[in-house]
Amino acid sequence: MSERWMKDGRLDSEALISALRSFLGLVIRATGLEVRAEVRARAGEEAAGAEAPDITVDFHGRDADLLLERRAELLEAMEYLSLRWLRLDRAHQDSIRFDCQDYKANRIAELTLAAQTAAERVKQSRASFRFQPMEARERRLLHLALRDDPAVRTESEGEREGRAVVVYPA
Repeated sequence: MSERWMKDGRLDSEALISALRSFLGLVIRATGLEVRAEVRARAGEEAAGAEAPDITVDFHGRDADLLLERRAELLEAMEYLSLRWLRLDRAHQDSIRFDCQDYKANRIAELTLAAQTAAERVKQSRASFRFQPMEARERRLLHLALRDDPAVRTESEGEREGRAVVVYPA
């Protein structure tokens, strides 16, 4: 990761926000999309973690729906390009969340509920539960949702696109 995003051993939110605003402004102008990127730091009273990243980028505007077509393919591309441009280490990539019309916030809530439901099923049946294969960030959210539940444990199994979370009784 570029050291220019670090300050006192932590991510420099101010520098990242300024850089993201500048970069996204260029991308939005180049694409001709009628959207606005609102980049802001997490409020001090919000809890840290996967559910509350240090920086959020929310898109608003007439073309916002275009960002969400095909399972938010364009939103994911904007996030990917931005993170690559920033050259953030993987360890810090979850510190920034891109969203549009609460698409990702709703997905996080959905995955959290699915994890809790699966854990209850595993506790009652004492049989493992395997989720459908999903991307690494979504698998991570399932693991995080169940990490404090002593009655179950989770593992990612499989290869590449077939990798899925399995919930086991502890």
